[in-house]
Amino acid sequence: MTELHWRAATDTGSYDDTALISVGQGAVHLRTDLPAGTLENAVATLSWPMAENEKIFMNGYQTWTECPELPKWGRQRGTDHIPKFLLDKYAFDRYGDYHFVRYSKRKGMSHGFSYCYFRSGEHYRLVASLDETPGYTIFYYDAKAAVLRIERDCAGVCHGGSVFAAFDLFFAEGSEDEVFDAWFAALGCRPRTTKKLAGYSSWYNRYQNIDEESISEDLQGCRALFKPGDLFQIDDGWEAKVGDWLETDHAKFPHGLRPLADAAHESGFLAGLWLAPFVCEKESLLCKNHPDWLLQVDGQPWCCGCNWSSFYALDIDHPEVQAYLKQVFDRVLKDWGFDLVKLDFLYGAAPFGNARESRAGRMQRAMALLRSWCGDKLILGCGVPVMPAFGIVDYCRVGCDVGLDWDDVWYMRLFHRERVSTKQSIGNTIFRRQLNRRAYGSDPDVFFLREENCKLTAQQKQTLAQVNALFSGILLTSDMPSRYTDEMRRQYNALRELTEHAENCTVDADNGLTVHYTLHGKQQVIKVF
Repeated sequence: MTELHWRAATDTGSYDDTALISVGQGAVHLRTDLPAGTLENAVATLSWPMAENEKIFMNGYQTWTECPELPKWGRQRGTDHIPKFLLDKYAFDRYGDYHFVRYSKRKGMSHGFSYCYFRSGEHYRLVASLDETPGYTIFYYDAKAAVLRIERDCAGVCHGGSVFAAFDLFFAEGSEDEVFDAWFAALGCRPRTTKKLAGYSSWYNRYQNIDEESISEDLQGCRALFKPGDLFQIDDGWEAKVGDWLETDHAKFPHGLRPLADAAHESGFLAGLWLAPFVCEKESLLCKNHPDWLLQVDGQPWCCGCNWSSFYALDIDHPEVQAYLKQVFDRVLKDWGFDLVKLDFLYGAAPFGNARESRAGRMQRAMALLRSWCGDKLILGCGVPVMPAFGIVDYCRVGCDVGLDWDDVWYMRLFHRERVSTKQSIGNTIFRRQLNRRAYGSDPDVFFLREENCKLTAQQKQTLAQVNALFSGILLTSDMPSRYTDEMRRQYNALRELTEHAENCTVDADNGLTVHYTLHGKQQVIKVF
């Protein structure tokens, strides 16, 4: 047993208390009466020693955020080392938690959101949140002090008096499956589907350079390779500007998207389409014609990053924004006939809370709006804070975008944790593997078999493809299947066999990173790093 010291407060009064906690205690609910006023962040601390050879996992803020297991004296890097002129120009600090979380430069200091674990061999100590609505549960670990600090991200929310839910925590210890099964049972969270999807995405080959002819070419190639029920997904590039979703780019798609969705259906495939509903780029008509729709922070629109012509968050409280987005989803799903939407850059919905709700509560409300607009259609979430997506989306990205090389150019490695990196993507796929088929079907991003327009070595491509196949709920490629050789087709079919029939998959992260699994009774090993 260990003592947990906790404090909750408004600007008119506070409450301090202690509670005895055991590592495997299960649910712990800490509540108290607080006087009416403006909330401060609730704080809890407890002694939490780590063995020297123990590993720590701190879940990253959103799906792209790098979050490997760290050694006891590991550390994370924020964006405060980046010169201000670069931050002002490229907004690298807007992709993650950098504008509201403290990053330490000391070794042995790390933080994470919603859940964390401490692992010694096959023994796990899990500490997790059971409810993020009052505010994100943020874990800070200090190896030198051997202290786990827990904060509820709720400062600035108005409390009307009476009971305040300071913390809803879950403590478990045991094997990997034991602790994660117990947590999701306590959450009452089940995935919306356990069906595995496979298929095609247009992004990681053509990027925005798509048109009616090229998409039709790739669809034709998919007919000879894919199975009925697979996914054919059109990614970014079909719209004139990000945010202008009601019409296609007429120069590229003169007949609109309905004929392409129909063609995918005639081929036996599900039809998918990419959108970024909660943001708009600076050069969009939406941004120019409706500046009042943008989320304002200190009198200025909130920039979410430097993609496209730079892009801004929409204000989800604006009734015209909600009406517009409902119209967008009606058009995409009903008029154009798509079965799945890949919804990207979702973190833009809630970079801040307000006096009415916390940052996390706002994000959860945004996700509920998406589900209400999409009905029973499939949602693939991307660029979204992790726990608010649980049980809402059908499939969800678990790492950053892969690149056409292994780890991008050297100077990009100096920037934010959400950057493009095949290496980081593989790491997140493995270290967030416990979410697959518990919270949703995990999307590890695409794999490559092609030779052209790809700088990955043959071994790197094989590692990416096999890890994706083993730990995914949705297995996609951006290759042009029409250009596959007989050997590439054999490799592709082998990956489908792997994703459908691999068993007893385990990870050894104590000596490098190795994956073990069984396929048709034969034991196999993948040396990842």
